[in-house]
Amino acid sequence: MHTPPPPGLSWPVRLTAALALLVSLVALAGVTPARADVYDSCTISRCADARAARSIWASKGYPTPRAWYSWPDGRSNFAGGRFYNREGQLPGGATYYEYDVYSRTRGAPRDAYRIVVNRGTGVAWFSPNHYTDFHRL
Repeated sequence: MHTPPPPGLSWPVRLTAALALLVSLVALAGVTPARADVYDSCTISRCADARAARSIWASKGYPTPRAWYSWPDGRSNFAGGRFYNREGQLPGGATYYEYDVYSRTRGAPRDAYRIVVNRGTGVAWFSPNHYTDFHRL
């Protein structure tokens, strides 16, 4: 007589086991979450471009909706909406918004250059590499 195999583990149990294995492997490998470097000033290349873009965004009142905005060169630039500072790299207790540095044709893909502005103080940070580093403007 044939006896059926025992029922398999349910998918929640398998998922939990897989996640536990993944977490333990990450711990063994010594992988830690990435942290941005934050600098008190901006002296790298493209800081002048970031300052110019900050000035234009300021003249527009630092708009908060995610949208395309007309730019002085006849093209458009994108305001990305709220930047949540989830990793806590920038000073806490502030409301930040993100803005692209370089204009382009409306709807074109975004690049990695961003300005992040504290709406309460007006302090701006330049990230030349999509939030890997921040340079205070």
